[in-house]
Amino acid sequence: MVKLNRNGFDHAKRLVDQGKVVHDDRDLWSEHQPSTQDENRFIEEHGFAEYGKWHLGIDTDANVNTKGHYKFPYGDFKKVHRCGVLSAEVRAGQRKYADIEAAAAHLRDMIDEQK
Repeated sequence: MVKLNRNGFDHAKRLVDQGKVVHDDRDLWSEHQPSTQDENRFIEEHGFAEYGKWHLGIDTDANVNTKGHYKFPYGDFKKVHRCGVLSAEVRAGQRKYADIEAAAAHLRDMIDEQK
């Protein structure tokens, strides 16, 4: 079952409040999202708990110490990307994960208010 990752959502809100945001468009997420190598390096250096903070969803059926446990990434391990938030919002809506969709919409609104 996939549900909202409160830790990830709270982390994203703090980052947005601190201005740690890239104001980009949705189509750029495929270029801006971390590569598999970047993800593996981050996990090696910081662990899965920190890795999880960069995702809006968790899959409760997957092992916590696997990448498969974390869904809907929104940033590059330094900043929140508007394109990542938009991508998460659309994908969550398509999959009917209303809590994740609402969280992403909230983040989008926070980001857009900063412009």
